[in-house]
Amino acid sequence: MTHAPRTTDVLVIGWGLAGLVAAGEAVAAGKRVVIVDQEPRSNLGGQAWWSFGGLFFIDSPEQRRLGIKDSFELARQDWFGNAGFDRPEDSWPKQWADAYLHFAHHEKRAWLREKGVGFFPVVGWAERGGYTALGPGNSVPRFHITWGTGPGIVAPFQAAVEQAEADGRLTILPRHKVTALKTTDGTVVGAAGDILSPSGAGRGIASSREVVGSFEISAGATIVSSGGIGGNHDLVRRQWPARLGTPPGTMITGVPAYVDGSMQPVADAAGAHHINGDRMWHYVEGIQNWNPVWPGHGIRILPGPSSVWLDATGTRLPVPLFPGFDTLGTLAHLRTTGYDHSWFVLSQKIIEKEFTLSGSEQNPDLTGRDVQLLLKSRLGKGAAGPVQAFMDHGADFVVRDDLDALIAGMRALPGGEALDAERVRLEIEARDREIDNEFTKDAQIAMLRSARSYRGDKLIRTATPHRILDPSSGPLIAVKLHVLTRKSLGGIETDLSGRALRAGGEPIPGLYAAGEASGFGGGGVHGYRALEGTFVGGCLFSGRVAGRAAAAAL
Repeated sequence: MTHAPRTTDVLVIGWGLAGLVAAGEAVAAGKRVVIVDQEPRSNLGGQAWWSFGGLFFIDSPEQRRLGIKDSFELARQDWFGNAGFDRPEDSWPKQWADAYLHFAHHEKRAWLREKGVGFFPVVGWAERGGYTALGPGNSVPRFHITWGTGPGIVAPFQAAVEQAEADGRLTILPRHKVTALKTTDGTVVGAAGDILSPSGAGRGIASSREVVGSFEISAGATIVSSGGIGGNHDLVRRQWPARLGTPPGTMITGVPAYVDGSMQPVADAAGAHHINGDRMWHYVEGIQNWNPVWPGHGIRILPGPSSVWLDATGTRLPVPLFPGFDTLGTLAHLRTTGYDHSWFVLSQKIIEKEFTLSGSEQNPDLTGRDVQLLLKSRLGKGAAGPVQAFMDHGADFVVRDDLDALIAGMRALPGGEALDAERVRLEIEARDREIDNEFTKDAQIAMLRSARSYRGDKLIRTATPHRILDPSSGPLIAVKLHVLTRKSLGGIETDLSGRALRAGGEPIPGLYAAGEASGFGGGGVHGYRALEGTFVGGCLFSGRVAGRAAAAAL
């Protein structure tokens, strides 16, 4: 069945956070908008709905109340030291980085507050670095958790879009998969594609690709906000960079299956210039979800700094590759070991204080804005409910009363035969001997003592230093960790108006890009590494820019 062609002012391809923001901005400017997406409407909000809702702010009231001294200059030093921009095509990404830093320092928080978005008062310290001042990492805590997590950040933008839909100013078309961008004399004038069969699949659940019709939409401006490639392991492996070693033979998936990169060749055919495709962001603290939603569903542990990190053979990772310090540095190191997994070894006392799981569904206290549950789960005795569920049911968790039994349990898991039991014992016992003094040569213990000088870490994120083998801190816990696919850091090259560029640098009339499809701005605003809290924020900023610019151009 072929539907009659539609006409609109602005066409938005993809209804993730960047798409919702862009559509809302265009509607606010008085334009008619159509949003299309290949999924059923249950997925409105895209990946952001599943997120922890972390946002990167600079010198926020939350930081100041906790005694954190931050500044634009310090944040820019961290961003550029982290990004490592070193290519000619980094010209626009560097400009986007400066623009985003100004946004995060000035308007971003107030803009969100006006929309009713609130923030958890304790600021998290992600990507701590552990190198010199000019190296990777955040010098200070900047990870602000949205009150309501991912659904809380999606809600005001979804509400604005749905109100515009009710008013007849916006149309949402689920199950519309774009297969071509329409062009006339080099100008993008809309899109065409397949209508997929209706689906009742719930949020995140894979839906069919059965084609039942076709569509065409003409538009004065088209915004591509179709996300990245993390759900497509074959594409991840094809784009895997040599600097990160060989791609893993086995990975788990941190995004739904619809994050498949299918719009990349479509945008390419219209002349869009994809850059930095070899820059990507995957986590190394992934665990198999005991209650999966999508195929290969993995969850990331957001660890505090105390767990001992061992490679597959039982050798402790080198300085400064501690939990929560350098995601890609750790990934690159682990790819040299010849194994696709590694291990955390820790105590019950550590897991109670330091383990948080990423994702809105893994944080019912914050997502549900439940203060009583929050106090119980973050400050009470015992592991938080979602963490305890993984301890009880997760395939990657081993819980035992003594080290011999723990090692035997680790060796019983797939791949565990690579573990050298004597090396594990040597590493844990040696680490424990360093605990008795306030001073130490063990850099990880020194860093966790330093972390506790920050009130937020001492309150809810860093356990009191103790011997892991102390029976009073037990039982002992081991967690098998996998590579978890997540984000594309490259994308469609765009100028500061979000206009998609050709390989020669000239804008493609009528075509814009936002969100992960544009590398969160410019084709790679993060460079090689992200500071965390910057993916959701990058969707907000690039979606706002593209929506406003597209509307203004009509």
